[in-house]
Amino acid sequence: MTVARAAQGEPPADDTPEAWPRGISRQATMRISDVLALLGPEFPSVSHSKLRFLEDQGLIEPVRTPSGYRQYSAADVERLRFVLTEQRDSYLPLKVIKERLAEMDAGEPAPGPAPRLAEATSADSPARRRWTAESVAEATGTSTGFVQQLVSAGVLREGAGGQLDAGAPDVVRIASRLAEHGIEPRHLRSLRTSADRHVGLVDQLVAPYRSQQTPSARAQGAELAAEIGELLARLHTAWVRRGTGDLM
Repeated sequence: MTVARAAQGEPPADDTPEAWPRGISRQATMRISDVLALLGPEFPSVSHSKLRFLEDQGLIEPVRTPSGYRQYSAADVERLRFVLTEQRDSYLPLKVIKERLAEMDAGEPAPGPAPRLAEATSADSPARRRWTAESVAEATGTSTGFVQQLVSAGVLREGAGGQLDAGAPDVVRIASRLAEHGIEPRHLRSLRTSADRHVGLVDQLVAPYRSQQTPSARAQGAELAAEIGELLARLHTAWVRRGTGDLM
């Protein structure tokens, strides 16, 4: 019995180590949308294509139903969380992450804290909730007026029906802290404009993948976009920290 088969919900043979993480359910009951709802708040860039790409690379092996749909277990979610964390925090390439998972599957201790048991999804989870100015204000302890100021300044953007994107609460919390130091929503407009230019740069780089219109190419494009976006964000952070450190 292989580790891969154990990852799909079958019990390992007596002489085969249980795939990491151990002691977490391998019963595949979650759809891909459920997995995105669980991981989305911690990894906003995770997407359907990202999960399919990680599957193509052999990092996870969801169960396939007779009709071809993917189903995931709580253990699958924790493996995904490990992969995404290593990419985000340690800049590790997928080849190295896959080698680490293989070592952990073979019994080597896992780095960092113990895996968290995936919680059941709900219709009101952050990744699924439909955010409006009113609901964002309530969730962040700010006023609807302040959220609307951010919208008016172009820091937040409303979609159809006045809906804000899933990252709106984080933006509002940060903007609220900055407001305590006299930095108003209008002062943040240039930061949003700069971020949009960076997104445009990434879009140019992944456009060739998008134009191929194949699941594999789109997954590779999504992976590239996430990596470059993270590097640009960290570069900006490094410059700001260096600059502010030289002020005093």
